[in-house]
Amino acid sequence: MLKILLIILCVLLALLIAFTLWLPSFVMLGKRQSLQEAFDWQSEHYDTSFYAGLEKEDYVVSGFEGYALHAELLKNPEPTELYVIISHGYTDNRMGALKYVPMYLQLGYNCIIYDLRGHGENERTITTYGLREAEDLRLLAEDARERFPEMAQLGLHGESLGAATTISSLKYDMPIDFAVADCGFSDIENVLRGGYRSAHLPEQIFDLAELGSRIRYGVSLKEMRPIDSLDGCELPILFMHGEEDAFILPANSEAMAARTAGYSELHLIPGAGHAESVLVDPESYERCVRAFLETIGLMRAAEDED
Repeated sequence: MLKILLIILCVLLALLIAFTLWLPSFVMLGKRQSLQEAFDWQSEHYDTSFYAGLEKEDYVVSGFEGYALHAELLKNPEPTELYVIISHGYTDNRMGALKYVPMYLQLGYNCIIYDLRGHGENERTITTYGLREAEDLRLLAEDARERFPEMAQLGLHGESLGAATTISSLKYDMPIDFAVADCGFSDIENVLRGGYRSAHLPEQIFDLAELGSRIRYGVSLKEMRPIDSLDGCELPILFMHGEEDAFILPANSEAMAARTAGYSELHLIPGAGHAESVLVDPESYERCVRAFLETIGLMRAAEDED
């Protein structure tokens, strides 16, 4: 009997170890969309016909530790020296950034869209929820300043993981003028624990994922905290969030807006779920961004370009 119990215990321990090592791959290596799949989804939810008519420039930037990032410049039909880098969400790719492009073209900006590490055309690798992605974005911004020397203004706009990446990058001394963070998380722990609770699973699964991540990938989920990058940050930041977002709760943006040392605004879009704000109410969304840029003194520069 004792031998049988020992065998059962060993089997259970082996299963627990296997589960612990599998969890971080589930969290950090989720199925990613192809460029075509992402573009098709976008086209089903709004008019993407503008994309075909834009002048484009594809290029590759060397990111953190030499990781290759595929980027694409979408040139404004009207010549302009204003630029914005748009970061997409988890499992998406640069096609997912297209929903924000018409607004920025209207505001007088060229748009740089790119694939975050592990997404799109980039080599498959883990998502670190802002840790390595922030360094990638810093290098992308520095490259943009050098690649487009006429640049007079550079902003960042991120959605979900892209918002977390945008906020995380602000701990670096970056050549940027403003940031817009849409439905970002203040820390990935609260999102994952909340997700487990919503699925009627014990939230302590997060602790196993944390252990597995440290063992398997050498990174800590608990250190994936964009909000910590806001201490002492004086850059003007606009936080946007869907009021009905049940995946990344609006409290995340509220906490980050409160933590920002410099000027910040927070706008909640009624009736919008996760990453839906610009689709649910594009007019209000653009008004918020335009008013924000006017308030911080950048919109006048955009108008002077017209």
